[in-house]
Amino acid sequence: MLMPKAAALPKLEGGKRLEIVSDYKPAGDQPRAIEELLNGIQQGEREQVLLGVTGSGKTFTMAHVIQEIQRPALVLAPNKTLAAQLYGEMKSFFPNNAVEYFVSYYDYYTPEAYVPRTDTYIEKESSINEQIERMRHAATRSLLERDDVIIVASVSCIYGIGSVETYSEMTLGLQTGMTVNRSELLSRFIDLQYKRNDLGFGRGTFRVRGDTVELFPAHMEDRAWRFSLFGDELEGIFEIDPLTGEKLMALQAVKIYPNSHYVTPKPTLHQAIKQIQHDLKVRLAEFEAEGKLLEAQRLEQRTQFDIEMMLATGSCAGIENYSRYLSGRQPGEPPPTLFEYLPKNALLIVDESHVMVPQVGGMYRGDYMRKSTLSDFGFRLPSCKDNRPLKFEEWDEMRPQSVFVSATPGPWEMERTGGVFVEQVVRPTGLTDPPVIIRPTETQVDDLIAECKDCAAKGQRVLVTTLTKKMAEALTEYMHEAGIKVRYIHSDVETLERIEIIRDLRLGAYDVLIGINLLREGLDIPECGLVAILDADKEGYLRSRTSLIQTIGRAARNVDGRAILYADKMTNSLQAAIDETNRRREKQKAYNEANGITPESVRKQISDIMESVYERGDRVTVKTGDADRNNMIGHNLKSYMADLERRMKTAAADLEFEEAARLRDELRRLEAMDLGIDGGDAPAIGLGTNRAVPDGSGRAAPARGAADGRGKPRGRRRKGP
Repeated sequence: MLMPKAAALPKLEGGKRLEIVSDYKPAGDQPRAIEELLNGIQQGEREQVLLGVTGSGKTFTMAHVIQEIQRPALVLAPNKTLAAQLYGEMKSFFPNNAVEYFVSYYDYYTPEAYVPRTDTYIEKESSINEQIERMRHAATRSLLERDDVIIVASVSCIYGIGSVETYSEMTLGLQTGMTVNRSELLSRFIDLQYKRNDLGFGRGTFRVRGDTVELFPAHMEDRAWRFSLFGDELEGIFEIDPLTGEKLMALQAVKIYPNSHYVTPKPTLHQAIKQIQHDLKVRLAEFEAEGKLLEAQRLEQRTQFDIEMMLATGSCAGIENYSRYLSGRQPGEPPPTLFEYLPKNALLIVDESHVMVPQVGGMYRGDYMRKSTLSDFGFRLPSCKDNRPLKFEEWDEMRPQSVFVSATPGPWEMERTGGVFVEQVVRPTGLTDPPVIIRPTETQVDDLIAECKDCAAKGQRVLVTTLTKKMAEALTEYMHEAGIKVRYIHSDVETLERIEIIRDLRLGAYDVLIGINLLREGLDIPECGLVAILDADKEGYLRSRTSLIQTIGRAARNVDGRAILYADKMTNSLQAAIDETNRRREKQKAYNEANGITPESVRKQISDIMESVYERGDRVTVKTGDADRNNMIGHNLKSYMADLERRMKTAAADLEFEEAARLRDELRRLEAMDLGIDGGDAPAIGLGTNRAVPDGSGRAAPARGAADGRGKPRGRRRKGP
């Protein structure tokens, strides 16, 4: 007999303590911030705000809060890049605990949609990242199996997944010595959506070899389980290497979780299908009464096909559109999400809350409009609208005790805390916020060019923000004609190319980067000695208090960092941003004086500071691709290329030919970029390809200054053949 409800078993891995492994201790404002946050949590405050400047070690502070309260935590980040950064940081802080990653598992996703105006139906198209899907399974399993869990998630966590009740009920518990019928065991694996594959043994499959059954669990990356049967007795359970079959350890008991979050017991599935058929008849009658015969025929064909697939395989394409029937929810009720998997004593940490909170609020509306159109034109049953993200009100009611973390907290979270916040302004490293300089707009471009040339001579980089894409492109062309190595970056530039542009900026291939609002939250360029904001007095979203403070903060990781704001009048946002930056700067300087810290004294060790536990985690640093060069402060392209050549010759002399070839290819790429010619096929370190796009003149696009509409500067074209 198989154990019917493994969910009734105690947690297999519970009881571990959350424990930080680090050589660092809280410093600066961190001890006080940790104490105040802990006091608020212990007093039962439902929400708190941590105002922490970038680089003050907010991640380190929250890690200590989690360690002190010994409760599971969910950390929300506004995008996958920041989520990955936080995940890496938490993994390094808690190496012995379950730190998991829960983001959208689509590499590519086009949602199902219909455009009535052009009668265009867009079928759902997606590419699932198997590694991220595995990590999602690992996250839900850890929440049910362990107490020492930290989940780092994106806004994906407010979207529907299978209900926790069904997911838990469908688990299968196995113990050594129990009585198991092999045929029944294989049948249960299939019920859990595992597929038999005796040749291609991969995650989510099982294979059978006589009395030995091997299963690759949905949550594991490089381990599988082997079940050895002797008749109807489960003789042994082993963890194995799925590639070699080598036994790694013997296990007393395991709990197998479904291979899909949408797995459903057969009785529930049959009950759901009856309800789907009933709702289909009602909807068809409505269409026929309104004379919408095309919509009725379309809906009947699509829904009947899905029903037949569910009866035959237990699933169908787009099964999430029937999630309300499978979970037993009523129309309009919130869908099951990751928040239902969280224990009641969990802690929610909302990183970059000024972005994250509005993002949560905006998800439902767009989804509802798209689903309503599909329902109105017979592509889906009205129940598809219940497969949705949480409404903001539902999320607000469902979330546990929360800490909102940001350098510029938003109005919603500040209102919820009555304007009270915990402040973490002082950086333990001694780095201060940059001084803010106001200059008139009349000669802003000429003044900016002079400043850029001065910074380039010092080996520093410059970030410039404009108001429009057109202005960014025009300024790039104008500055290039003035002899400055410059590139622009905005939303039309592809993500991978964006990363390479920032990387080349750090290496010194360019001295100036011009953008719009992409130089704000999370982006870290340690070499940045100057941030220039053009037309800073144009009140609006791009020149709001939050945007200005965030943009000014991009120069806060350089000892010589400055911020120049070009403005003719003092707007409310401008005044507020300057006052707040100066307030923080004065507090930081007072701390440095009281503790004998001078920014100049740490100039030579700035590379180590950037990698310290206080600085990491608050920002995303685009790597230079060179492990021997964390940052390029004080370097220019010529000196870096000379150093590359020296290292290449040393590697060749030591017979390390692969390393020498890698350095040679990178040297050729940078030389070509510096000369403004096509770099050929030489790969970039860490990127694998040279993304320089040649134009008709044979010159490499990145080396020229004029810009086309795709964000790729182009060279001048010569006349003639």
